[in-house]
Amino acid sequence: MTEIKHPHGSGACERILATATELFSRFGYNGVSTREIAVIAQVNETTIFRHYPRKYDLYLAVMEAGLQKVHLRGDLLTKLSQAEDGKSALGRAFELISNTLLEKPEMLRLLQYRALEHGEEVDPLVRRYLSELFEVIARYLEPWIENGELRGKNSRTLIFGLIAIIISYQPLKRLFSDGESSLEEVYEAYAGLQVLSYPQSITVLASKII
Repeated sequence: MTEIKHPHGSGACERILATATELFSRFGYNGVSTREIAVIAQVNETTIFRHYPRKYDLYLAVMEAGLQKVHLRGDLLTKLSQAEDGKSALGRAFELISNTLLEKPEMLRLLQYRALEHGEEVDPLVRRYLSELFEVIARYLEPWIENGELRGKNSRTLIFGLIAIIISYQPLKRLFSDGESSLEEVYEAYAGLQVLSYPQSITVLASKII
């Protein structure tokens, strides 16, 4: 049985939300029952349904509470704004996004499960809280695309790739990796495709063929 430490004097609703957050992030929505949440939160199962009529309502509350805590770090945003070229701008964007998502590991795991279990059902909630944050990053990358230092039709495409790397890294590593590839190395492989200009890419490709 999973054991979760609750702050002394915390109320039933707080215990329910904290317990559900921990369990959903560990086992996913489908891997947890309200009965298990009730036992660990030290409440009656009917108490859960008094606050959250459906298990899914509790899940949405967990997602929303976590998303509200996701914020971009000002110092890393400043570093991105001061990037001297496209390569460093992309690297600093990756640092900012990975720091934002990895700072709340339970939120990252919830997003990973969301993609597998709920898909489009939870997307509006995620977009509401994350889209504005990443639009900020997009504005800093756009000039480097316009001057040809970064590839992509627009900066949102680049950011989509960075987020995909971070969210999918751990699950894919467990399935396929021998443990040697780090998140940074995966990023470097991605960045190598984005930073090279078109003429440089042709030169590299030609050198390999010849």
